[in-house]
Amino acid sequence: MVETALRSEVAVAVLRLLMAYQRQLPSGDTCRELPCAACDEPHLRKITAAMATGREIQLVLPAFPAKSPNRAKTISHLPDMAERVALEFLQSLCDRIERLYPPGARFVICSDGRVFGDLIGVPDEAVTAYRRELVAMIDQIGAERLDVFDLDDVHLGVDDHAAMREHLVTHYAQSLESVRAEVKAGDKALSIYRGMTRFLFEDQLGPGYEGSRAAALREARRRAYGVIQRSRAWGSLLAERFPDAVRLSIHPQPCGADKLGILLMETADGWLTPWHGVAVVTDGRTELVKRSDAERLGATLVRRGGRPSHYVLSRLTG
Repeated sequence: MVETALRSEVAVAVLRLLMAYQRQLPSGDTCRELPCAACDEPHLRKITAAMATGREIQLVLPAFPAKSPNRAKTISHLPDMAERVALEFLQSLCDRIERLYPPGARFVICSDGRVFGDLIGVPDEAVTAYRRELVAMIDQIGAERLDVFDLDDVHLGVDDHAAMREHLVTHYAQSLESVRAEVKAGDKALSIYRGMTRFLFEDQLGPGYEGSRAAALREARRRAYGVIQRSRAWGSLLAERFPDAVRLSIHPQPCGADKLGILLMETADGWLTPWHGVAVVTDGRTELVKRSDAERLGATLVRRGGRPSHYVLSRLTG
């Protein structure tokens, strides 16, 4: 009984550590009080189950797909300091969990660039290069508790990426018609659709775009349905592959969701991610912003290893 009570206490401490970085919706379906029992339940149950058998706590995070193709937001197609800071943060979370629970925790970064790269304007070659450099970065910083899993790992030995996506949709996706019906009904699906449309619209309006804004918006709206469809299919596949894992998300989540929204690094924009922005260092403080905003503020580009890495901003300049 004492052991069970202690395990429960440690499980709550681990969850509180994760919840300290919870990414919540700015308004609407939010928690009435903190800590929130409805938000705790799905995650606490899985943490406690792992502890009961002495296993590592598995944390599944769909993230790090590929860099946005809009160079007004990013500086290249490869991971840079923005990804590095986020990866170091995830490893630091595992380090702190290990101090609470010696078997520790492990993040499975489920890179989803291959899932919908064709819909977001990122070629498969760029997705491959991004993953290769991401894995190299994880090794370089010594992040031993971080793994990368993507659609290639589901289809080992297969080189036909279009066939991989087709298999995912055929076996795990709901129909586009049902996605459209959900969005039309409003509520959470409409909010997700609007957020996805915004991302796709912004990504299309890069420095080389020559069409009209109206045409870009129409195309973003059309593709948003497909991205939502495939993202959900990827989530279903991951639930099947990692049934005992705590499910995390880089997007804000409503109260009581089966996924826990988590911040990866400091940013004023609750929807911005390391692969949609750049890192700006100001007096030792690192923040995530869009490249155009960094340059508008007069920040200086820093290169590492012959590649663009991040920006540095002097307060006198800003």
